[in-house]
Amino acid sequence: MGGVEIICRNCGADTLLKREAVYDGFNKVGEKLTCSGCGHEYPSESDVPFKAKATDPQIFTDADRSKEIEIFDDGEAEHLCRYCANYIINPFTQFCSLHKKEVQATDTCDQFEQAKEQDDAEPSI
Repeated sequence: MGGVEIICRNCGADTLLKREAVYDGFNKVGEKLTCSGCGHEYPSESDVPFKAKATDPQIFTDADRSKEIEIFDDGEAEHLCRYCANYIINPFTQFCSLHKKEVQATDTCDQFEQAKEQDDAEPSI
């Protein structure tokens, strides 16, 4: 299926293709394809003179693509508040128990203390 822009063979206009459903009772049995300018009917979609689309302009080339962006240096992501022993999270806030303030998971500080990993099988009380 092509685009909806056509150059009509009957009137020569640069116009749009009009599609109308054809029904037999409540069942769709086909489509009526006509020129929206003059009303000329095309027997099938393969007979419709669709307007050739120009290729989209290339704004960026492969040379413009940069390497993969790394947000954190090696090991830097391990010192985020999210991984700190003093980081407390509940449904309403994220909190640092050392500084007694609200924090974000991606915040960092000089007093980072690595949290101990908890075993998922062992329930925390």
